[in-house]
Formats: sequence, structure tokens, C-alpha cells
Amino acid sequence: MDRNDVRRAWDAVAETYASRRDPDGSDAALIDDLLDELPSDPAVLDVGCGDGARTLANLPPGSVGLDVSRRGLELATSEVPDARLVQGDLSTLPFAADAFDAITAYHAVFHVGRDRHPTVYEEFARALRPGGRLLMTLPGGRFETVRRGWMGGRMFFSTPGRDRTLDQLREAGFGEIRTATATDPLGSSTEFVRATRSSDR
Repeated sequence: MDRNDVRRAWDAVAETYASRRDPDGSDAALIDDLLDELPSDPAVLDVGCGDGARTLANLPPGSVGLDVSRRGLELATSEVPDARLVQGDLSTLPFAADAFDAITAYHAVFHVGRDRHPTVYEEFARALRPGGRLLMTLPGGRFETVRRGWMGGRMFFSTPGRDRTLDQLREAGFGEIRTATATDPLGSSTEFVRATRSSDR
């Protein structure tokens, strides 16, 4: 699936996905830990925000939600009315350099082809200020597939594996890498990674 196919796929399943996601769970607690490390009134970007209930709603008022799906953003308009919402692609973030204190990316990067993952992480590093924090899902497997029947539609998943992902983060300029396991929106156990943008990138 190319980028337009993925966008259309998300538009088709956005409402079903929103209805099946548990708005609570231990991955939400990771956001609290992240916020404790940030300055007061931080600028935070939630990449792949979807309807916003799981991640964006737990971020400070005025945080930015980015998603490829227009339908997902329409749902977020009602769910998180105080957020700033932007339609865009992970590998070409429509933001200036050094714009954010933190980026969250829950269950988002593995919907981009794994050949583009290094570019995505370079974009995350570019958009973060020196010392800025990243909190994202850490995919464990190595695969690239289209899952038919997923949420009543179909969806593209792609990942180079856990170790390669950590290497790509380091190559993009991230350090202080820590991992934690938490419950994801659909009830599965998922690993997350927290990293800091190096100041000498």
C-alpha cells in the first residue's frame, strides 16, 4: 500500500478503531512520566493521533495532533477540542525545526514502509528541540504485510524489528534510550521506547 492507500484505509476504519480502543490503560501512564520530565507549558506533538482519545487527550491543552486521516482528525475535533490538529505525513513533518519539547507516536510508525523509518526518525529529531523527548511504540517483529479484515477494512504494517528500530533511533540522533512494556489500546502487551534528542546532533 502506498501513502494514499494508507490514508484511505485509515479514513475507512477510523470510527471502528476509535470505538474499539480502550481510552485507559498502562500506556497512558507512560505519558504522565513523560510530562514530568518536560518544562512547564511544553510544546508537544502527538504523531498519528487518530481520534485523540488515547494519547492526545492526555497531553497538555494546546498540544498538536498530526494524522494522515482526515476522518480521524474530524473525530479528534470533538474528542479533544482544545488541541491543534494537522493533517500530514510522518516522513515530512509540516513543522519548523526545534518546534517541540516532546513527541509521542503511539502505534503510528509501523504504518509507514520500513524503508522510510530512518527518515521518520530524522524528522522527529529535527522537529524536537535539543534535549527533547520521544515516546513511541517499539515494534518487536520484522515484517511487512497488509492485514485484510483489520477493523473491518485492511491495513498496512511494516517494521524492521526491535533491534534495528533502536539502531535507527540512535543513528537519527537519539540517546538515553529506555524501554517499558505496557497495555496497548486493544488490550495487548506492547513495548514502548523513550529517548532524548541529543544536543550535538
